[in-house]
Amino acid sequence: MKYRKKPVVIEAIQYKEDNLQEIMDFVGPSLRVDGSCTTETGMKIRHDVYIHTLEGDMHVDYLDFVIKGVHGEFYPCKPDIFEKTYEPVADENKEIAW
Repeated sequence: MKYRKKPVVIEAIQYKEDNLQEIMDFVGPSLRVDGSCTTETGMKIRHDVYIHTLEGDMHVDYLDFVIKGVHGEFYPCKPDIFEKTYEPVADENKEIAW
């Protein structure tokens, strides 16, 4: 038997160099921020970011998306998986931007 994923609208923020505070506000107390780290490309990021999930603490890498699930839980998602799984939804107050 085959199944199709139900269309669900989610909220997400991509972790970029200058939006750590936005992610902290989005996730709240489930987020933990530690010292500094270096990305795979050698770019220095000031913080290691972790989200407490139902499966334990998960590291949020630079450019990962932080997704708010249907039950209010948060988890990271790699950019390539995010773009294969989700598409932008029009919001009358905001422009769609990838």
